[in-house]
Amino acid sequence: MLPLLTGFPFGLSRTAIPLALCAGLLIPGAAPAQAIAGLEPILDRAAELETLETVIIAQEGDILTERGYRGHRVTAPTNIKSASKSVISALVGIAIAKGVLEGADQKVAPLLRRDLPPSPDPRMAELTIGHLLSMQAGLDRTSGVNYGRWVSSRNWVRSALAQPFVDEPGGRMLYSTGSTHLLSAILTRQTGRSTLDLARDWLGPVPSFAIGGWDRDPQGIYLGGNQMAMSPRSLLAFGELYRREGRLADGTQLIPTAWIAESWTLRTHSVFTGDGYGYGWFLRRIGGHEARYAWGYGGQMLYIVPSLALTVVMTSDEATPSGRTGYRAELHGLLEEIIAAVEAAGQ
Repeated sequence: MLPLLTGFPFGLSRTAIPLALCAGLLIPGAAPAQAIAGLEPILDRAAELETLETVIIAQEGDILTERGYRGHRVTAPTNIKSASKSVISALVGIAIAKGVLEGADQKVAPLLRRDLPPSPDPRMAELTIGHLLSMQAGLDRTSGVNYGRWVSSRNWVRSALAQPFVDEPGGRMLYSTGSTHLLSAILTRQTGRSTLDLARDWLGPVPSFAIGGWDRDPQGIYLGGNQMAMSPRSLLAFGELYRREGRLADGTQLIPTAWIAESWTLRTHSVFTGDGYGYGWFLRRIGGHEARYAWGYGGQMLYIVPSLALTVVMTSDEATPSGRTGYRAELHGLLEEIIAAVEAAGQ
């Protein structure tokens, strides 16, 4: 088993300071005073969520307010866990635009031929990049109870491809980090560059975007869709890129607008929550609005509510489960309160 996030700066001193008290932290463009007034009591009450670490709320690219709890800072790197699957999806979209990949319908087997199992299941020939992105590969999951065994293997790519087919490619959603790791391997082999290098190059123009530590497999391939270090501010910057349909504030197009739409197109549903899923993004109606969200273990959340031009980041203790405990539902409820306050401020 590889060490997790070596050199991760968790030992840094942190302070919990509301944005309103910090000079120079607002993104250009003043937020309505009434919006901030309505949001501050919500974030005060959110302190009761014992594993919550940070919250950032932005509208139209302006930070309305942000908060760090129990010594955590919005500028300090944290493990965003599976929220990084949305980053992998973005890299795939850019790779397609650059001609590195043919498209979501491109077959996986020829791209990873040397790691296929002997006499592979005939269904392997039907597996596409899109199936990996939407968690519809049909291969048995490498997440959940199978995760430890998978990351203990000598070759994560071969192990993921060696999983038995438990459904047809394009069938039901089978949430599996092995699927997004295969995408990381494909990007690495097609470009001859590491996925981290690609992310820093292709997403580097995004202001405040930065990836710190990131685990790699025994062959040196960065773990697609888990164990990525990013600050809440950086996660917000990434979310803003999606909210702007792939464009920077100056209009520069980094991710094709069509890929944003493809990523947010309903393709399947989670058997655990019933929420929809596209290409690396969950889809759910919250507070009367359609929301898209990236979710990482423990409660690492990036929400985008396009109808309100709202982007919200929430990070939490990475060691505490958020799904089966009901904590993820509490974070959805917190977003619902935020939406109501923003709506009230706009009336």
